[in-house]
Amino acid sequence: MSINTLEQYLPENTLTFLKKWFADYRIHIRITKDRNSKLGDYRKMPDKSHQITVNSTLDKQLFFFVLTHELAHLLAFENFNFRISAHGKEWKDTFREMLLESINVYTDDLKPIIFKYSKNPKANFMASPELVRYFHIENSDDNLVFVEDLLINDEFRYKGDDYKLLEKKKKLYLCINSSNNNKYLFRALAKVEKLIINEEQ
Repeated sequence: MSINTLEQYLPENTLTFLKKWFADYRIHIRITKDRNSKLGDYRKMPDKSHQITVNSTLDKQLFFFVLTHELAHLLAFENFNFRISAHGKEWKDTFREMLLESINVYTDDLKPIIFKYSKNPKANFMASPELVRYFHIENSDDNLVFVEDLLINDEFRYKGDDYKLLEKKKKLYLCINSSNNNKYLFRALAKVEKLIINEEQ
């Protein structure tokens, strides 16, 4: 994909950064259909080129953020060799530098969120509550909520199973499966269907 084709998915004033980061690397960028499991990924190909995929449906600022995340993998691996941890210190330091270098690409309301995030970049986008909230597109189903919005003893459905919220444990929520009584930990921003047990409430 040419950098000019890529430009339609990006905010303004990003090409200067991308041309610098791309440098002399052979990079194949694939724009994919929406994937629930991930926003993007990076891999080094057998011919020593690099492949990055990013979901086509992302907001332009989020698209650039995800592309920066994946390019940070490429640069960290190239600069520190492939024995480093995928989301270890080398990647965090590289991603942080790239985010701060390009922070003026983002809108004024997003800049402080990016700045705060850059202090300790997360491997998983869903582990960054402020970013998830900023880019979240509301679902038309009013019963879909974040686990953190539930109250103790609220019941909810997740992937076909019913659960009850028991307690918050640090950043996770302890819940019990109603059918087998097994207990599970849920992330605060897991999307679930709240069950209305008493219709009169």
